[in-house]
Amino acid sequence: MNKENLKKQLSTLALSMFRKDFFGIYHGSLSAKTESNRFIINKKEAIFDVLNDDSLIELYFKKDYRWNQASIDAKIHFSIYSQISEAKFVCFTMPPFTTAYSLDHNIISPKDYFGNREIGSIEIIDPKQFEDWYDRAQSEITLYFQTNKTNIVVIRGYGVYAFNRDIHEMAKKLAILEKSCRLLLLENDKIDFILD
Repeated sequence: MNKENLKKQLSTLALSMFRKDFFGIYHGSLSAKTESNRFIINKKEAIFDVLNDDSLIELYFKKDYRWNQASIDAKIHFSIYSQISEAKFVCFTMPPFTTAYSLDHNIISPKDYFGNREIGSIEIIDPKQFEDWYDRAQSEITLYFQTNKTNIVVIRGYGVYAFNRDIHEMAKKLAILEKSCRLLLLENDKIDFILD
């Protein structure tokens, strides 16, 4: 596997997601599995509009000093990679319309053509309390993926985790989900300011 090409793919996708407001400055995570026991992920200081090789770090599944430099989400990515063999790429995003829609709903049922065809209905899981969410997230997110045979999970008020074997397919599904949630919010007159 060409790691330099993989890093370029991650950097390109991270920049695109930053421009679409899926990532914020110092917020979000994107990774790629490089070997059976390694993955590349952004560092915790990464600013996604300038992601480059210095913003990425390769981690072994066995934790060492490098884990201290990695994204706060590294444990969740590790859990997904170590327990779900189909996961080649993983990301955590906080797309604004999907996250906003999650606050008041339990299910996302797209009414638009692409959302309906490509993603269908998605359950929104409730983290219950945020105080200990990061302690539970690693096991709960991975368990949800395994139990529900899905590769996207929407978490109320937190964001979206996704994995895929293809980086472009993962990005496509996230983009379709975000557009579908935007349309659902527009339909409900919840965001009239967008039309101004």
